[in-house]
Order: sequence, then C-alpha cells, then structure tokens
Amino acid sequence: MSRTTISEPGDARMPNDEQNGNDGDPGQDTGGAEERGDAVGRREGLRQVLPWISLLVAAGAGALLSVGAFLGVYVRPTSDDWCALWKARDMGVLGITSDFYRTQNGRVTNAFLTGLLYSDDMRGPKLLPAFLILTLGAGLFLLARTALRSPRRAARADAGPAAPAPARPAEPPTVPLVAAVALVTALLFFAGTRSYQVLLWAPATISHTLPSVIGIWTVLGAVRAARSGLRWARAAAVGAALLVGVALGMLSEPFTLVAGVFSAAVAVLCLPRFGWTRDRYVSTWCAAACLGLLTGLVLLYTSPGARWRRSQHPPEPLSAATVGETFHDWWRLWQTIGGQWAYLGALAVGVLLGMALAARQEDGARRGAPALPPHALFRVAVLLPLPLIGLASLGVVFGLRSGYGDTGWTYGRTWTSFLLPLLITLCAYGAWGGRLLGRRLASPLRPAARAAVLVAVGTVAVGSTAALVQPVRALTTSTVARSVAWDRQNARIRGEVAAGAREVAYGPLLIGGLTEPLFASSYERDWAARCTATYYGVNRIRRP
Repeated sequence: MSRTTISEPGDARMPNDEQNGNDGDPGQDTGGAEERGDAVGRREGLRQVLPWISLLVAAGAGALLSVGAFLGVYVRPTSDDWCALWKARDMGVLGITSDFYRTQNGRVTNAFLTGLLYSDDMRGPKLLPAFLILTLGAGLFLLARTALRSPRRAARADAGPAAPAPARPAEPPTVPLVAAVALVTALLFFAGTRSYQVLLWAPATISHTLPSVIGIWTVLGAVRAARSGLRWARAAAVGAALLVGVALGMLSEPFTLVAGVFSAAVAVLCLPRFGWTRDRYVSTWCAAACLGLLTGLVLLYTSPGARWRRSQHPPEPLSAATVGETFHDWWRLWQTIGGQWAYLGALAVGVLLGMALAARQEDGARRGAPALPPHALFRVAVLLPLPLIGLASLGVVFGLRSGYGDTGWTYGRTWTSFLLPLLITLCAYGAWGGRLLGRRLASPLRPAARAAVLVAVGTVAVGSTAALVQPVRALTTSTVARSVAWDRQNARIRGEVAAGAREVAYGPLLIGGLTEPLFASSYERDWAARCTATYYGVNRIRRP
C-alpha cells in the first residue's frame, strides 16, 4: 500500500512537496504559484458564470410557460369543443363515452376524459393548460433527478471487507436541471407549428399531450417500485403498466405507436441474458406495457365507432406508390422540424447541465455523479434513440396519411408523441457531451477554452429561449383578442335565445388553424355548425 502524505491544518505545502524536493520555502517558485493561483481564480469565476446562465434560461423559459398557463383563462370554444360541450352537458360522462365508442372513433379513454373535462362547461379546458405545464415539468424534473442520482458503480478492487459503504448520492445541480426541464417543456409547447392546439385546445391536448404526461409519471412509479426492493411494489407497478397501457391504447393511436416502439426495444435490451440487468423486472414491466397498449389499440380498432370512421375515409390500398409518398411526407415532416433552430436549445441546455455535473466532480462531489452504464449498453443507449424516434415517427405519418390523406402529415398536434422523446434525447446527448467537455477542460490552465464553450452553449440556450418570445406573443395576442370577440358575440346570442329566437347569427372566429362553424359548403355537412346550434339550444345558426 502506498503512503500518502496528508498536510496538517494550516500547512501551506502540497501533499507531495517532500517527494518533489520542495521543502516549503515560500521563496521558491513564487511565480509558478501566482500563475496557478490566477488560473484557479479564473476557473472559479467561470464556475460562477455557469449557474447564472442557467438561471437566465430557467427564468426566461419559466416566464414563457407562465404566460402559456395563464392563457388558459382566455380559451373559448372552437371546432370539436362545440360537440364536446353539448354532449357532456346532455349525455353525461358515461353517455359521451358510449357515443364515442359506438358512433365516433372508438377512443373510450379519450371520451371519458372529455366528459370529465367539459362537465362544468369551459372551466376544465381553461385549467388544463396550467395542469399540463405543471405536471409535465414536474415529471421531467423528477425523472431527470432520478437518473442523475443513480449511484456510482465504483470499482474498488483494493478495498478490503472493512471498506465503508458508498455514501448516498448527492443531489444534482438544481438550477441547471430546472433550466433544462423548463426549456425542453417550452420548446415542446411553443416551438412547433401548432402551439395553440398543443397547449390550449383541449381535444388535441387530451389526445396528444396528456398521454406523454401519463407515460412519464407511470415510468416514475415503476422506478420508485424498483428502488423500493419490495416484491409487492414491483408486482403492482407491472399491473399498473398493463392497465395504463390499455387506457392509453384507447386514448391516442400516435402515442400508442411511439410508446410501443420504445417499450419493446427496452424490454429486449434489458433481458438478463445480456448481462445489463440483474432480473426480469424491467423487461416484464415493458412487456406488460406493450400488452396493454396492444389490447387498448385492438379494442379501439374493432369498435363500431372506428369502423364508421374508416368508412368515411377509406384508407388507400398499400402499394409501392403509397409507401413512397409516405416516406416523402415523413421527410417533409423532419425538414419542417429541422428548420426550427430553436430545438438546438435542448442540446445546449443539456451541455450546461453536463458541465455543471463535471464541476461538481471537480469540487470533490464524485459520489453524486451519475455512473455511466457498461460500455456496450452505453453505446446502445447513445445510438438507439434517434433511429427509434425516426421509426416511430414514420409509423405516425403512415397512420395520418391513412386517416386524413396527403395532408395528414401537417397535423402538428400529433407530432408531440415523438417530439418530446426527441427533445429529451437531445438534452441527454448535451448533458453527456457537456460532462465530457467539463472533465477535459477541468485543468486550471484551460480557462480560455472553457470560457469559449460556455459562451457558445450559453448563447444558443439563451437565444433559443428568446426565439420563443415571438410565438408566445403571437399566441397571446390571437387568444386574448378572440376571447374578447367571442364573449361579445356569446352575450348577444344568449340574449337572443332568451328572447325566444330559434335561429341566431354566428360569425366564425378562426384561431390555431382549427375548424369553425359554417365552414362547409352545405349545412348538412357542417358538423361544427350543428353542434354549435345544439349547444345554444336553437334550430340553426347562420352567418351575420
């Protein structure tokens, strides 16, 4: 065993001064000491800059999300809202659920949640945006903190039987973690092509945003059960995965496809035969989730409502031309996503988080640093997510084309199911790269390189946040202006109905690329107009 000289308190010498021939004389090598001191000071200054950059990103993204949550107060009915409002009022929760299953689309879970949400007129849809932002942000924060607090697999070959147990992992850096979560959430809601639909329009958020929130919290429950070490907790988590999978299968077809692809891949990778897991818990949980998703999707697909919907829009027969057009639509979709440079903010804020983790290691907090998995598993974890996202998005595009024709790929609200995994993956790549950069640039003699990296990634992260200001401003202006006009028109219609009118004038108020009443060429085909008339209790509506 080698002997390490430990300096006593107040001793200014380095631990190995004697071996280096330095007897501690203050007069020796004063220039080198000063140089090292200056370098250390510059390094410490850079360390203090990183939290401030993260705080700026967190504050900016948090402010944008606060505006989005508050905009729920100004949400007013449009498109599918009209039908959901009168059905929830007149049929009740179970009635609208039966109606969806028998005559609409077969989405039982979707109908049940719709009935609950609209049971008190528009109060539920007004509160839903704030609920989505809070639950998604909290879920991502807890999931990231859980991953970053994974105990290190320290190889201690020379440790004897009396070696102390590893200390409890320290908490990851809070401010960079909050910044990463806030920016990823803001990018999901505001950087796409259909911000209003993804956040403020309840029929779309129930179908395409809420499933991701449910999925994240279900995964958190599974992780908590795994770490508890209790057999009954693991069994309960597997049963919950099955039940939640069935519910999600009858809630959203795009999310079912994306979640199924990822669950199947993880189930195979985590089989004990590969040596990356100690038992079958993860594979069993993923298999239960896949079985539940498949069961729910089968129940949806075979429902009378789904059969009726397919009869209205018969899918094109599968052919080489259809496959080629699907790939073309898929390529255009990713061109659209790639054209939004603000998504690079997820990568940049991940780098900030990774550098903060590396800085903690430099400060001696190695016990709190997350361990990297075995090399083979790590390579798979790095290389596999993007191909899985590409495959899942291709399946979503194929389904959209089958259901909505050659414009189906433009329905940006359905992109949420694979956009969230993409943003999480980019942030994780950034954190991994930032951790490596932070360790490589840890030398006190490399402050310039470290400053250059901080300036570059900080500029991208802050710029990405700033790029969302204009979309949020436009969303705020259109939403508030429409609410004022809608309230004025609603008061007039209510007054006319109270006076006994059986036909009222309604002026369409377009927002978010959604359908408004009186859009069709004939009143018989205008489902939105008929639902609006039923909601107001009149026979017919007409243009002013």
